[in-house]
Amino acid sequence: MFDRKIVAAATSVLATCRANKLGATTAESCTGGLVAGALTAIAGSSDVVDRCFVTYSNDAKRELLGVPWEALLGYGAVSEPVARAMAAGALARTGAAVAVAVTGIAGPGGGTATKPVGLVHFAAARRGGLTLSEKHVFAGDRDAVRRQATLLALQLLDRAARQA
Repeated sequence: MFDRKIVAAATSVLATCRANKLGATTAESCTGGLVAGALTAIAGSSDVVDRCFVTYSNDAKRELLGVPWEALLGYGAVSEPVARAMAAGALARTGAAVAVAVTGIAGPGGGTATKPVGLVHFAAARRGGLTLSEKHVFAGDRDAVRRQATLLALQLLDRAARQA
């Protein structure tokens, strides 16, 4: 179902989490659950992954993850503050120790001059640790943007799980 790069990245996340005795969660918008899907495509992943969130709408981000309206209205759903709030909200609502959040514009429509199609914001948080954040503009069609975002989210989650 997933290509070898995504499977390898998901396998690495699971191994890192197991080695550090960490649970992991995801908070996804434009990837629509693909990050969680990649993790749970691997047999035995339930020892690391308990629950994940697909929060496609602003209401879902607010209701399920506690993303403040001020962040959504002030910065927009596709922004670093919202990605950070999504990751923090996922940690607050689970027993997981690490979380990754993804919010972006996969296309083909929805882009603007300041937020083009392919723009994706990521945040990975570790309970009691730092929150990593990145912004990327991916090329390609909707599937390509979502695939690239899924891979990067897994890599960022792995980095967060490796934090001391």
